[in-house]
Amino acid sequence: MFTGIVEELGTVRAVGAGRLAIACRDVLEGLRTGDSVSVNGVCLTATRVDRDGFSADVMGETRTRSALGDLDAGAPVNLERALAAGARLGGHLVQGHVDAVAEVLAVEERDGDPGASPWTLMRIGLPPAVAPYVVEKGSITVDGASLTVTALQERSFAVGLIPHTLAVTVLGRRLPGDRVNLEADVVAKYVERLLQAGMATPYAQRAEGS
Repeated sequence: MFTGIVEELGTVRAVGAGRLAIACRDVLEGLRTGDSVSVNGVCLTATRVDRDGFSADVMGETRTRSALGDLDAGAPVNLERALAAGARLGGHLVQGHVDAVAEVLAVEERDGDPGASPWTLMRIGLPPAVAPYVVEKGSITVDGASLTVTALQERSFAVGLIPHTLAVTVLGRRLPGDRVNLEADVVAKYVERLLQAGMATPYAQRAEGS
């Protein structure tokens, strides 16, 4: 489980047959072989850890269902270690399971309010597989970064990016036409599942028995 708060911007050292080697520093603290790391929003298992980075195996299924297959040596990647018990949940609950890959449609710089910093609006395509779980002011994960949906249309949504987010994540390098990994809020998925099953909540059951 992750929070969507990117800890470090790593660099792809090498891309091999079914393997990804990443250079990094901060996420190495306490990282051991077998631990989970979110790489651009994809939960991968560290199969080797050294003083300059780590390596992870990437299955063909993962390359097909995420944008990790687009990575080349030298590409920056968002990195986050798995959430530790008792740690602050700064973003929202993120599993590292990509629901869909979408295209960046527009990146627009916006002026801030008087005395405030400028910000950037990023508009992203909304795949049908994700659309039911996206609501305005709700949370969504884009390339592993927890963001708030600022606007929602039938086939796209928008997020606002502050200068800090642009500087410390790969989102600051994304351009129209780039592909990004999306993960919807897992809470929304559970709610949908419960509604589909027609399950009564404990509160409803108590009301019926009173």
